[in-house]
Amino acid sequence: QVELVESGGGLVQAGDSLTVSCVASGSSSFSTLAMAWFRQVPGEGRQFLAGISRNGGTTFYADTVKGRFFISRDNIKNMAYLQMLRLRPDDTAVYSCAASSEGIFYATRSDMYDFWGQGTQVTVSS
Repeated sequence: QVELVESGGGLVQAGDSLTVSCVASGSSSFSTLAMAWFRQVPGEGRQFLAGISRNGGTTFYADTVKGRFFISRDNIKNMAYLQMLRLRPDDTAVYSCAASSEGIFYATRSDMYDFWGQGTQVTVSS
């Protein structure tokens, strides 16, 4: 079992940068988990943003955020991060991290991931 807890969300202005974090704990070693970030707005499904392999050597991004969002991880601290640059009002959403015990980090479907955090709200004002 893996517990994921996100932090770092908040209210920012358009054009600002923000990094959200995800800390993992539980019976599985963090380095055995591939990680991903999704976001969700009310009334819509989860949207894949970015994924990172177990050792951090490979990343994958949705076209909508490529070049503006960056995923990283620290296997010593059991942390995953999503750095978001040049934020826009349409980036407003609940941001959640997800983990895959099978090493999947490129799947855009949320049901491909085994564990989820509760999410952190990011609100971008215009």
